[in-house]
Amino acid sequence: MITKVQKWGNSQGLRLPKQVLEMAQISIGDDVEIVVGTEEITVRKVKSKKFDLADMVSRMPRSYRGDENAFGAPVGKEQW
Repeated sequence: MITKVQKWGNSQGLRLPKQVLEMAQISIGDDVEIVVGTEEITVRKVKSKKFDLADMVSRMPRSYRGDENAFGAPVGKEQW
């Protein structure tokens, strides 16, 4: 497929046909990584990271102690 780089505001852009995005499994709003090489540009979908709370907690130092944060006086029916 051949397309043209076109002016888009103060930038330049390429329009990608819907079928090209479908083939690459890229949807509107997806994050993509752009890799620049000599005379080539590669666009790759970024796989979203899924966080696991147990894994994150297991990497915390055992000596870690969280601080308490105050957000001011109660303003409603909070019960402490």
